[in-house]
This record gives sequence, C-alpha cells and structure tokens, in this order.
Amino acid sequence: MTINETQDQIIEEFSIFDEWLDRYNYLIELSSELPAIAPEHRTEQFLIKGCQSRVWVDARLGDDGLMYFTADSDAIITKGIIALLIRVMNGHTPVEVRDADLYFIERIGLAQNLSPTRANGLLAMIKQMKLFATAYASMQK
Repeated sequence: MTINETQDQIIEEFSIFDEWLDRYNYLIELSSELPAIAPEHRTEQFLIKGCQSRVWVDARLGDDGLMYFTADSDAIITKGIIALLIRVMNGHTPVEVRDADLYFIERIGLAQNLSPTRANGLLAMIKQMKLFATAYASMQK
C-alpha cells in the first residue's frame, strides 16, 4: 500500500466520527496498538525535542531497503498520533518517507484540534522521522 493509500484509509476511518471527543478516543485506542520500542531506545538520544510530552522515535533501514519505525510516548494521545505517523511511513523507502506530503493531518482535522504545544510536538515528530529518512536516503546513493 502506498503512503497516499494509507493516508486515504486513515481519512476514511476518521470520517465516521462526528465529534472530536470520539476522534481522541480513537487515537487512544490506536496508542494501545503501537508495538513497544526497545528499552535501549527509550533514552535521551531518541527523545524528540519540542514535544510537551516525552516521545521517543527510532528508525532502521531493513535489508529490503525500506524504513521501519518504533516509538513510544508517556502521553496516550501523543502515542496515538505517533502510531498514525508510523502507520503511514513504515515499510517505505527513505526517499518516499522524506518526500511524503502528509495531507491526512489536515484532512482529519488533527492540526486544528491540538493544543499549540501538541501541534509543535507533531511537527517535531514528523521532522525527526523525515531526518531519519534523509540520512538513510543519502546512505543509499
């Protein structure tokens, strides 16, 4: 599935909820499905700067040339948000991840319904994931 197909699927899933409280509850549900990050990656080195809550993100380049992310957060809504980002970007090439237009964030109303500090954290998570992709893309040349 392409990045855009996954984003369209997420937009469709969120469209069934009329209220933002229901969307937050769905994010909380998604947070429980996020696979645990390795304990050695739950350190300062993997901590995202700029997030109100603590968020750790790691990425690896698989033997298949695709990127795989793991993450964790001490806040359940933030953990749900990073779970969405991972769902969109996991299993794609570094160039695809680096160049992805993450339009689902606007379309589901996420950006407009986050506090300013959480919105900044969302941008910081995306930036870090794209930095990993940029680094891996440069290694593949």
